[in-house]
Amino acid sequence: MLCSSMLRINHNLSSDPPLSLQGCDPCSQTQRSKLQHRRARINQQINKEMRMRAGAENLFRATTNNKVKETVALELSFVNSNLQLLKEELEELNSNMEVYQTESEAINVPMIPLGLKETKEVDLTVPLKEYICEHYREDSSLFEKEIKEFMELRQAMRTPSRNEAGLELLVEYYNQLYYLDQRFFPPHRTLGVHFHWYDSLTGVPSCQRALAFEKGSVLFNVGALYTQIGARQDRSAAAGIDRAIDAFQRAAGAFNFLKENFSNAPSLDMSGPSLCMLVRLMIAQVQECVFERVTLTTQDTHFTSQLQVAQEAARVSDVYSLVLQTMSQPLVKDYVPFSWASMVQVKAEHFRALSHYYAAVALCDRTRKYHRALFLCICFFVCVWMRALGKAHLRRALIRHEEAMRVHGLCKILRKMDILQEVLSFVHKRSLDKYSEMDREDDFDETAEAPEIHSQTQQKPDIIPPNFSTVQVTDIFRSLGPLSVFCARARWGPVRLVCLQRGEGGLGLTLRGDSPVLVAGVVPGGCAEAGLREGDYIVAVDGENCKWAKHGEVVHNLKSCSDRGVELSVITLHTHDTKVVGSRRSVMLSPSGDKENAWQRTMGGAKGQSSVSLLNWNRKKNREGGGVTKRLGSTFGLPFGNLSDSESMY
Repeated sequence: MLCSSMLRINHNLSSDPPLSLQGCDPCSQTQRSKLQHRRARINQQINKEMRMRAGAENLFRATTNNKVKETVALELSFVNSNLQLLKEELEELNSNMEVYQTESEAINVPMIPLGLKETKEVDLTVPLKEYICEHYREDSSLFEKEIKEFMELRQAMRTPSRNEAGLELLVEYYNQLYYLDQRFFPPHRTLGVHFHWYDSLTGVPSCQRALAFEKGSVLFNVGALYTQIGARQDRSAAAGIDRAIDAFQRAAGAFNFLKENFSNAPSLDMSGPSLCMLVRLMIAQVQECVFERVTLTTQDTHFTSQLQVAQEAARVSDVYSLVLQTMSQPLVKDYVPFSWASMVQVKAEHFRALSHYYAAVALCDRTRKYHRALFLCICFFVCVWMRALGKAHLRRALIRHEEAMRVHGLCKILRKMDILQEVLSFVHKRSLDKYSEMDREDDFDETAEAPEIHSQTQQKPDIIPPNFSTVQVTDIFRSLGPLSVFCARARWGPVRLVCLQRGEGGLGLTLRGDSPVLVAGVVPGGCAEAGLREGDYIVAVDGENCKWAKHGEVVHNLKSCSDRGVELSVITLHTHDTKVVGSRRSVMLSPSGDKENAWQRTMGGAKGQSSVSLLNWNRKKNREGGGVTKRLGSTFGLPFGNLSDSESMY
């Protein structure tokens, strides 16, 4: 068997690595932890009821006894009622936005966060051990520590903390899934492991054996965690607003990354229409934060400044109207919680009202300055017209405010949100007071109609894609050997022990490359000809593991051999699904695959790794041409390994 004593490098995640493997305490009594615990309990109950319903439906179709059919139909009615109640309870939990909001005393419109997807525990111990014994021909008991470390990492990522440490934990696990896929998931075979994840909004369970489902669900939670981080920021200060903008932009990037690189989603929350809706919702919340920053930094009451604020508010209303249209599509309408759709509609009306209010303020304040400064007749009539137009904008603002309050009153969940009620009441009273101040009714032209405010913004939202290279990891199963050779897509023969005795002409072989070192040629008639072949890989020298050894290290060990000779452990590769020379890139098997290539090139173990489908159900092969090396006038292919310019003959 191959020697497994190679030491692994510790994870380089942060200045305090032990914290990266620590999730939230499931038993902690924070409001968010209680909410997540209740969501997990409801998910389990929904799963149980759905299995009961599936069994009852099968029995109903199979039986021909009318009495049994009546009994089963009654049971189905009872189960469906329970499911409806559970889904309503889960919807109320998902609509509980106040738990994720900031604890600041500032009055802001609440943001819409997204709850994390729940998952069941998965025991990979037996499948991984069996694969190590079968495929790698290693003693699986030597890898119990590595398997335990990976299992602890997965357990920790189920309850990430709501901060940067939680994000790093999720990204670390996602990066490790890349290595796990390379090591243990061949293209045409599964390990028989089922990954169970619950829908974020409905709690409906989904089960897949494809590791892509696990990766996609983790990325979804990255985006969901960003929404929670953005919602908790104190937006009463510019710094908090900037942090919220960054978090929502990164959430949009995570959901957009899934939308572009994910296909055949088994759950509705990761389907294309749902992800498109989430991306637009995050962009709208970014635009709302931009408006809050403009109002915070605009201290003067200048005409142009107030019109600029009005245009920003109109822009926010436009993007929320687009989100509402997306939520009204057939595939999304029955899926999105009613409280979400109501909140989006309230915000669309609320910010449209604000756009008219700030336009009215700009016009009315302008007329007062003209009255104090000028007394010309023409200026008087201009002021009268501007005052009438401002009053018309105020009237439209009041109509929009009242519509926002009406929609708010129709949703039971929104009525429970005191801060939202406080915001809507405050702005409505402000507009009403402003309208009452304009007591010169003769200035108001009843036929005048205020035009819509042209929307414009100072900052267009960016969709920031996830940057996986920010969390550097080392392959947990690194001791199996370099991925260029020792991966699930490669096949090699059993380890051969070859004893070489140095002759007058040396050992009679040529070495090339490193990690692992390749036997590039065997001298005819030399002592190596009896046991070695061109293309063999040296995995041990005198029992010392050298799968990760550099070229010079192996050369030094061979030169240091005694007169009794040296014992080499070598393997011969038979097949490899992807022929790659030198540094190979991990390719996303989708139209936008190049987006993740940059990440794989920056990861520590990316060199020499084969192609893999990260987020697509259907695996495909990506083939590249093998390298060719010339020696002594002959050519031979070197399809595997990290080749270097060094070549030594012994």
